[in-house]
Amino acid sequence: MKKIAIVAIVLSAISFYFNDAQSMNVKSKSDTMHNDKTMTMAVSEATFAGGCFWCTESDLEKLDGVLEAVSGYTNGHKKDPSYKEVSRGGTGHVEAVRVKYDPSMVTYSQILDAFWKHIDPTDSGGQFVDRGPQYRSAIFYHNEEQKELAEKSKEELNRSGRFNKPVITEIIKTGTFYPAEANHQDYYKKNPLRYKYYRYNSGRDQFIEKVWGKSINKKEAKQRKYMKPSKMELRKKLTPLQYKVTQKEGTERPFNNEYWDHKGEGIYVDIVSGEPLFSSTDKFSSGTGWPSFTRPLESGNIIEKKDRSFFTERTEVRSRYANSHLGHLFTDGPPPTGFRYCINSAALRFIPKKELEKEGYEEYKKLFKAPTLPPKRGL
Repeated sequence: MKKIAIVAIVLSAISFYFNDAQSMNVKSKSDTMHNDKTMTMAVSEATFAGGCFWCTESDLEKLDGVLEAVSGYTNGHKKDPSYKEVSRGGTGHVEAVRVKYDPSMVTYSQILDAFWKHIDPTDSGGQFVDRGPQYRSAIFYHNEEQKELAEKSKEELNRSGRFNKPVITEIIKTGTFYPAEANHQDYYKKNPLRYKYYRYNSGRDQFIEKVWGKSINKKEAKQRKYMKPSKMELRKKLTPLQYKVTQKEGTERPFNNEYWDHKGEGIYVDIVSGEPLFSSTDKFSSGTGWPSFTRPLESGNIIEKKDRSFFTERTEVRSRYANSHLGHLFTDGPPPTGFRYCINSAALRFIPKKELEKEGYEEYKKLFKAPTLPPKRGL
């Protein structure tokens, strides 16, 4: 299908032959990426399949902390396959992208979050205009930690209610990865007009906007940083109770905390980093004396961990960027999720809806728009 888009452009009066000729002479990105900086830093790898590898490479390579994204083929039985062989089907391979990143700048979970927001994880027959198993979505884990994070992330996305169909993206152990031909590396840079024409006609961006809203590109463009201050700064910034809860896994008293019975409209962010966590639209009265929510506002900002303290196993909830202890997750909540995120008020800061734009969270204003009433019928 990608070839059809390219042919359509070639038939136009614009000539792009020199771009392809030059790209064939470009060295593989894998052969050239290791400059002095990357040789001295810790580099991790991750592999994803999101349909057309031109698009997945473009989306992931733009993330801060990603050093490079290499297009290629993996998970098949044909040794060193060509683009024509894979796109035709029958090799067992999928188009995939191998990412090299600096874990001190971007976490695997953050890359996962970006990946989910650029694919249709409910499509088992390919991705957008590209059909066939060679274009299906998949996450190829490199170690057990990646596997666990990917499975949790997939589970959270399924629970979020974002899609009306189940998330079926495969999570598979990574195998041999064959880099694609040089003319397929950095295609979005080398052939920007062809790439934009293909991407627009693929329907990918239209799907992303429909599911995630127009704000996704703005979010990526500004890449707001949620930072955890130093221990000394935290001592100055937080009250003793806030410090005990977020840094020492403490628990505040029920029915005697700031937000347990709070009914204002707005969002709740991490008291330490400011990362958005929960919305008043998902808050309910649980009768426990702590703020309770049916789901996170941003599932990518939530980490769930097994907690075996107090002679029982529970699910601890922590924030992604600040690693603050927030509370625990239980399975006795109301519909539609059946979950109860039981959170300490001391870990939260509330931002009322009228302050969202001023505080830099304008993308969440849409959550609190008044419903449009139907016109009154005449008598």
